[in-house]
Amino acid sequence: MNGFRAGAMCRRLDSHQHFWRYDPRHFGWVTAEMAAIRRDFLPGDLRPLLDAAGVDATVAVQARQSLEETRWLLDLAREHAWIEGVVGWVDLRSPGLPAQLEEFAREAKFVGGRHVVHDEPDDTFMLRPDFMRGIAALAEYGLAYDLLLFPRHLSVAARLVDAFPEQVFVLDHLAKPRIATGELESWARDLRELARRPRVSCKLSGMVTEANWSGWRAEDFVPYLDVALEAFGAERVMIGSDWPVCTVAGTYGEVTAIVTDYLARLSADEQEAVCGGNCARIYGLPFV
Repeated sequence: MNGFRAGAMCRRLDSHQHFWRYDPRHFGWVTAEMAAIRRDFLPGDLRPLLDAAGVDATVAVQARQSLEETRWLLDLAREHAWIEGVVGWVDLRSPGLPAQLEEFAREAKFVGGRHVVHDEPDDTFMLRPDFMRGIAALAEYGLAYDLLLFPRHLSVAARLVDAFPEQVFVLDHLAKPRIATGELESWARDLRELARRPRVSCKLSGMVTEANWSGWRAEDFVPYLDVALEAFGAERVMIGSDWPVCTVAGTYGEVTAIVTDYLARLSADEQEAVCGGNCARIYGLPFV
């Protein structure tokens, strides 16, 4: 099966992809083994892949922690109607956050914020008072917050979510479980606990880069998808490619087919929700 063409014919949304103009000064996380993505990735590179996979629109997500990049992503979204949402970076700890949010909230396609929490040396970073004040400010504008975590941060994330029961949170990449080594039990326990919070959703994305890049098989991901679907239900998960990061381990079509093939066991309505409806509802994107 190819890309997003699983289940009922419906509007397909890729909930998680990136664009960038590559500059090694700003992309230290792109290691030598990821040399294939040490180049620019722009809308013209992605559009043919979306067409081939039957994808209608996307959400572009920050790759740098800079206001400059957020403005650039919004510029791209204005130029390309199919980039329907931007999850950008704002400085949640800054006294200048209200002005940043005032600027970006004028843009209909600015749907949420994200911070690269998993690179912070303090595992309880999300519970710092200045960061939590920033999360509180997002709610005033109806913006989602994307949680970019490692498994060890899941219990901290649950504490953060408990402090903001009305805030919309979206967990990126299933919190990056260690698929390559088959670690499951502690991640599954903590994921299920986080999923008990009804305002948290989860992106079925970013899995191939946590697997054996050159030797993964579709069945490697089934136990992790089973846990995510059981924990969140079909109404709180959404498909995402994590393009172009995913291309270090597979093509766009291969990566998205991991999820769409798995979803064949669900009803047509559930497949429609996971492949587009949930993303539209949670980020406030058009349904048609």
